[in-house]
Amino acid sequence: MDMALAHLDEPPGVAAVGIGVHGPANHVDVFSLPDLWQLHLYGYEADLTVDEAAHKIRPGRVSLVPPGTTVRYRYRGRSEHLYVHLRLGTAGAPRSIPVIQDTGTELAPLTTQLQSALSAWPHSPARATAEIWAALWRVAHLAPPRSAGTIAPHPAVAAAVAMIEARLAEPLSVAEIAKAVGLSHNHLTRLFRAATGQTVVGYLRNRRMERARHFLQATTLSIPAIAASVGIPDLQAFNKACRRELGASPRGIRRKL
Repeated sequence: MDMALAHLDEPPGVAAVGIGVHGPANHVDVFSLPDLWQLHLYGYEADLTVDEAAHKIRPGRVSLVPPGTTVRYRYRGRSEHLYVHLRLGTAGAPRSIPVIQDTGTELAPLTTQLQSALSAWPHSPARATAEIWAALWRVAHLAPPRSAGTIAPHPAVAAAVAMIEARLAEPLSVAEIAKAVGLSHNHLTRLFRAATGQTVVGYLRNRRMERARHFLQATTLSIPAIAASVGIPDLQAFNKACRRELGASPRGIRRKL
């Protein structure tokens, strides 16, 4: 994965802020955060693989990795980085952001923002969230140099994501999305996977189930209403989807609270 699509029009939900220390005991770490984005600011050299795409970590680089993405770090000794684990909302148009990029002249202010968030967390979560939200926008506006042959993300991918977000409650096919954004089915599929690391169908399924989880945990809406709101009005199919994608029945997910 080289690019991530992130919605930044509402404050993030911050789960953790800290300094990660790696390398002395184990030179390789492989992990995934199922429900959280990872924001890292590096001060060392290492190798990073994001869903099988290889990247180089260098001092002054920052990474933003989507939830459910498998990452593999190969360290070269003791390695410390500032990190934030967070949730992003769905408001506004998504922004295509490189999963790792140089901060350049923005390194100092970005470091200051993340250190301020670290000093505020967890006793002042509102301030920490404000600093991290500003840092995310700073990362989104970085302009990394492009090597020869690098292709900018196609704007149709962002349009496809916006269409999916707006119509999660409706029947929606890849062919319909492709037609709406002016691409062939195969062309959209290739561009979408390159930008997000997922198929269109996989992204649509994940977003529906993420919304279903949120409604089950954060609202008192009935289960039939939630099923309809995520485009799966058949309760038996919704129950199966929750068990397959979320690991429990709708009632089980709600009871966990």
